[in-house]
Amino acid sequence: MCLRLLTARARTRAELAGQLAKRGYPDDISNRVLDRLAAVGLVDDADFAEQWVQSRRVNAGKSRRALAAELHTKGVDNDIITTVLNGIDAGAERARAEQLVRAKLKRESLTDETRVSRRLVGMLARRGYSQNLACEVVLAELAAERERRRV
Repeated sequence: MCLRLLTARARTRAELAGQLAKRGYPDDISNRVLDRLAAVGLVDDADFAEQWVQSRRVNAGKSRRALAAELHTKGVDNDIITTVLNGIDAGAERARAEQLVRAKLKRESLTDETRVSRRLVGMLARRGYSQNLACEVVLAELAAERERRRV
């Protein structure tokens, strides 16, 4: 059953343990199976976390805080989460937030800037960015977009 689940996508040890428990497998058998899968490299929480962070940052634009919450719900150990997220610097996170806002601003009309800025800050907040960073980025990008449209 674990192999079938792993063919769809990579999973954490905790996810697989949960599925085995849900299907009524005893803990000792589940642990032996999961240990065997880990020994052959099919279950590796650190590798899963690295792949997850890479994918969710690129495709969903998630912040470090949101990624930590997602990994925690997937059952990844806090030490692994910390190690993986330490690879993301604040500058890269800010740059990603700026990219998201710029892409969204291209499709927005600036007739009601208050509404636009509120929506953009909300978009960043849903992706886990702090309100402080979101407001700074939105104000800077709104000013830059106003200048681009003026020219």
